[in-house]
Amino acid sequence: MINIFRTDNRIISEIDQYEEGAWVKLTAPTLEECAEVSDRYQMDIADLRAALDDEESSRISLEDDYTLILVDIPSAEMRNNRHSYTTIPLGILIREDVVVTVCAEETAVLRSFEEQRIRDFSTKKQMRFTYQILYNACMVYQSLLRSIDRKRTEIEERIDQNTEDVDLIDLHELESNLVYFATSLRANGVVLDRLTRYGRLRQYSEDQELLEDVMIENKQAIEMTQIYRDIINGTRELMSTVINNRLNNVMKYLAAITIVMSIPTIISGLWGMNVGAEWMPFSDTPYGFGIICLITAVICAAVLWILKKRKML
Repeated sequence: MINIFRTDNRIISEIDQYEEGAWVKLTAPTLEECAEVSDRYQMDIADLRAALDDEESSRISLEDDYTLILVDIPSAEMRNNRHSYTTIPLGILIREDVVVTVCAEETAVLRSFEEQRIRDFSTKKQMRFTYQILYNACMVYQSLLRSIDRKRTEIEERIDQNTEDVDLIDLHELESNLVYFATSLRANGVVLDRLTRYGRLRQYSEDQELLEDVMIENKQAIEMTQIYRDIINGTRELMSTVINNRLNNVMKYLAAITIVMSIPTIISGLWGMNVGAEWMPFSDTPYGFGIICLITAVICAAVLWILKKRKML
């Protein structure tokens, strides 16, 4: 799908035809749509379709008439029947008269510009607009990272209650999200570092300051990712320790019950041996059965008291 936008007096509007200073947004474009934009702006169709490959790595390429910037941006998906996050490529192709963005799906990074939630941007200032897109991508990364940390906190708060297998699976999914983010953010950092070296892309001092802000936010997102990964590792170790401790408590409880239950078994086994009645205590005593049961109960009670004192119950 092709959408064309242009800002006038700081208000963005969608237009019907290609104009100078426009933003051409390609979302999951067909081959015919890519060919149309390629012919219109003399861009290599392979560069236009590079962002449609999920395995494409972040990079920057300087061509004669345009510049290709390929970065990874966050995206939501369903994985293992759970709401998870991954990263997908976003292609930004910059000419002197137009900015073309290519993405395989609708993304919050670009939707913010369409809905005028980003202030003071202009599609006519190509480099500044590009840096604002990259800056917004960093903001989305940080927002999702905080969301991931909140989910981890919810899981951690349930540790004192009944920890279930699903909590361990959810924790693993959160860590998988952070792995995707960490890999993509590092690759984006390399692209941002290269942008500072290319004099051809430097137009205004304000743009350079914005690029520095993008690099700072990207580094902050990388640090947040590493911190949250470490915290998740600690949470998983805590959950494993709590589960093992609960298992040990159950095993101690079952062992104590087994010890107590073995006492009546031993006594009944002794009194049930096939020997002469004259050799069995209380065999000729009135209420002998009751006396033996009472003795058994007293011994069991004494053993229970000893086990409780030793904190086995």
